[in-house]
Amino acid sequence: MKTRILVTGATGFIGRFLISHLLQCTDTAVIALLRETYTPDTLPEHIGTVRSQLQLVYADLRNFQLTVRALRQAEPDVVIHLAATGVTDPFLAVDTAVRHNLTATLNLIRACFEKTYTTEQLIIARTPGELTTMNVYAASKAAAWQFCQMYAHTRQWPIQGAMIFQAYGKGQPEHTFIPAAMAAARAGEDFPMTVGTQQRDWIYAEDVAAGLAAMIGSALRPGQTVELGTGVLTSVADVGRKIYALVGGKGKPLIGVLPNRPGETERQVADVQQTAQLIAWQPQISLHVGLQRMISES
Repeated sequence: MKTRILVTGATGFIGRFLISHLLQCTDTAVIALLRETYTPDTLPEHIGTVRSQLQLVYADLRNFQLTVRALRQAEPDVVIHLAATGVTDPFLAVDTAVRHNLTATLNLIRACFEKTYTTEQLIIARTPGELTTMNVYAASKAAAWQFCQMYAHTRQWPIQGAMIFQAYGKGQPEHTFIPAAMAAARAGEDFPMTVGTQQRDWIYAEDVAAGLAAMIGSALRPGQTVELGTGVLTSVADVGRKIYALVGGKGKPLIGVLPNRPGETERQVADVQQTAQLIAWQPQISLHVGLQRMISES
């Protein structure tokens, strides 16, 4: 019997890679939870082209009753919660962050385990920014995870975290760092950026999808988190240089022209050894190869 997997945030950046990955697995039935504003004519391309292979359910996760209805329609064995607001806008309004990232997550948890009873595992996407909570997005995600841990520890609900490090890949919003730098490099233009000393663990979105899939059915404890990254640190400035070197042509990154954002941490890296022990998974795509793929696919 196929494992029924419900994905929230299926229309987003990581969602497109996860849906594609799960559809290649012969032992899964994939259900996408979409906002009710979507119609058959307005579905994103990566959903519309595989529509016949998906079950679609609709809800606004900020509404508990609608969330319960969607979960009862889906009857999932596993739920992977990617939906969030502010991933690329960390300084969004507090009220918006609370409604979308905290209230929505609480509604989903309660719908999974208080109202539907079919869910065997709930995987919550996390951000390493939660560790320092220096912006509204990270703080709202951290608050949601505190409730996840409370339910996991007091009721033993099978909720686990997937802490996704610096994900990149095709379909990433155009205003984010890597796509914006690539667009400038292709146009032969200079690219203003910060000093870029902060070091990040860059993970290709296809590897993120594989890591999330590897968590399904694993022997993780309630409340446990898996870190999805490569374990390799590369500074933002060096990524800018790599992009221009791979694209070639005119232009260059103008490092240090822009001020750093407040609250930036200098170092974020995944514990890949622990991850390998927990879910027997390792990333496969290096930063160099991932950037090459993005350049060739755009």
